[in-house]
Amino acid sequence: MKFPKESLTWLVTGVAGFIGSHILETLLANNQRVLGVDNLFTGSKNNLDRVLKQVGRESWRNFSFYNEDIRDKKICNRLCKRSDLVLHQAAVGSVSRSIKDPNFSHDVNVNGFLNMLEAAKQSKCKRFIFASSSSVYGNDKSLPKIESIVGDPLSPYATTKKINEIYAEVYAKTYGLDYIGLRYFNVFGKRQDPNGAYAA
Repeated sequence: MKFPKESLTWLVTGVAGFIGSHILETLLANNQRVLGVDNLFTGSKNNLDRVLKQVGRESWRNFSFYNEDIRDKKICNRLCKRSDLVLHQAAVGSVSRSIKDPNFSHDVNVNGFLNMLEAAKQSKCKRFIFASSSSVYGNDKSLPKIESIVGDPLSPYATTKKINEIYAEVYAKTYGLDYIGLRYFNVFGKRQDPNGAYAA
């Protein structure tokens, strides 16, 4: 990935998580400034400590951590106002957990997402990049997968991610928000929660 010569400020939600911490490491290694927010529900400060060891203290000075929740509109607004771009990774990322507690998954994944989307719009962030999921393909069995062809969601989690994509598209058409949604497929690697439902 090519980064601009001048340092930009990136807001990374879910920064202490498996994927978020790798994004943080890449940004700091490329002399970017990062505001990171995580409520540490599934994220871990150990992941942040590992990033510090990788990038060193000099680069680490470009990072500010906020132990906050994206369901708090005020924190979303405050951080987006200070950011050029948003990398939204925070979510309850578990199908099984969403089945056990769909209200909680909806609150974080939909209400929290909408808070971030609205804050990015109001702050005129350059781009809003968010984690969607391959689960939005639902019961569609066609191969290869094509972005424009999705089925019906098969879990509350998949439903929340499909709603995210719909909201992002509406914000693009209505307010001109520049966005990209990334449909992750079974991501694995270092810093993955070994006790998580998707751990290998």
